[in-house]
Amino acid sequence: MGVSSPFLTTKIDDLLGWARGYSLFVYPFVTACCGMEFIASACSHFDIDRFGAGLTRFSPRQSDLLMVVGTVSHKLAPVLKRVYLSMAEPKWVVAFGTCAVSGGIYHNYSSVQGIDHVIPVDVYIPGCPPRPETVLEGVMLLQKKIAQEPRDWRWKSSSRT
Repeated sequence: MGVSSPFLTTKIDDLLGWARGYSLFVYPFVTACCGMEFIASACSHFDIDRFGAGLTRFSPRQSDLLMVVGTVSHKLAPVLKRVYLSMAEPKWVVAFGTCAVSGGIYHNYSSVQGIDHVIPVDVYIPGCPPRPETVLEGVMLLQKKIAQEPRDWRWKSSSRT
């Protein structure tokens, strides 16, 4: 009885990974024309909600998935960083569309050439604009990544007396 079995903790890890992957609270950071394709992926024909990513939140403190949809200018980059830092842990980021991934057709002084220069990105969804099927595939890739993330089970006690 002194030796503990890893069976229970691995099954709980699998369960938590599945639950986190299928309960994503999305914060849409929509700045450009890709917003229409983001809306189309939430409509009944494609229904992103069947993948557990349909709960859109418009407060970063209530969301764990930041979808950056469209062009980000250098003037807007600090706002994007502030939104990212105000999200609770664990948090994930999806770059949606060519402009968010690499700056797109705007190779000039005012556009950020990929949001990974500002915040870390977990999944890139290419396309100008990306089709809703591509968005669903990106969400499924993110869910697979979330399910495989290691979780820390150590107890963290508070320092209050």
